[in-house]
Amino acid sequence: MDFFQDIMAAPVWQGKPLSDFLSLELMATFVGSVLAAIAILFIGWMIAAWLGRRVKRIGLNHKHLDDTLFNFLGSIVRYTILAFTVLIVLNTFGVQTTSVVAAIGAAGLAIGLALQGTLSNVAAGVMLILFRPLKIGDFVDVGGKMGTVKDITLNFTELASVGNVQVIIPNSEVWGNVIENYSVYPTRRAEWTFGVGYGVNLKQAEGVILDTIMADERSKSDPEPFIQVNNLGDSSVDFLVRVWCDSSVYFQYQADMKRKVKEALDAAGVDIPFPTRTIVQATD
Repeated sequence: MDFFQDIMAAPVWQGKPLSDFLSLELMATFVGSVLAAIAILFIGWMIAAWLGRRVKRIGLNHKHLDDTLFNFLGSIVRYTILAFTVLIVLNTFGVQTTSVVAAIGAAGLAIGLALQGTLSNVAAGVMLILFRPLKIGDFVDVGGKMGTVKDITLNFTELASVGNVQVIIPNSEVWGNVIENYSVYPTRRAEWTFGVGYGVNLKQAEGVILDTIMADERSKSDPEPFIQVNNLGDSSVDFLVRVWCDSSVYFQYQADMKRKVKEALDAAGVDIPFPTRTIVQATD
């Protein structure tokens, strides 16, 4: 009070009503609040932009980390800091931020319920990018959809089918399904079943089949190839053959060996039977 009385006793205030002083005091308070709000907004914006760039740069600087995930996380960090900055600014003007936070929470809940499917795709997208069960360029089977992965976003995964048709799968379905990734391991085991006639020398047939397959440069001798009689069918003795090869050549290799073994068996005179049916007609 003594400070206030000293100011009022100054010549500049003599003869002026108290309301003029109070108006100037309120104006000075308001201007100070505005300047403080501007300063807080500027500082908050600078910090949000800096931290957002730092988080995004983590993904760029480390090749084993996914850029998409860290771009997403950088945006979350930036907007979170900006949201807190706005709350601090409102608090400088005397606004009860508790009610504002409650309103934002209620609005967020309503938006979350309205966008439940979209948000589930985003959450699944984050999990896919974080744990990387598949990546761009992999050949996969997801829920019966087979193709090469072309893109993984926060909402969907794009495949190119074997016939080069674009297939878009929501991330929630990708994450919630069994994923068969044919590109993870460098080698795969090819498997065939070859049938020969019952009158054939099995040792000879086995040798022709195995020699033909192992003569191909794509066949691997380690792990050791597997061949044995697996089934005595209605019209054939079936050999089960398993040989390892590189994953990149699997499909063509498997198809080529079927043709080569057929031609080799024909050349060796090994009978390849086919189902026959004998009809006996009864007579009176």
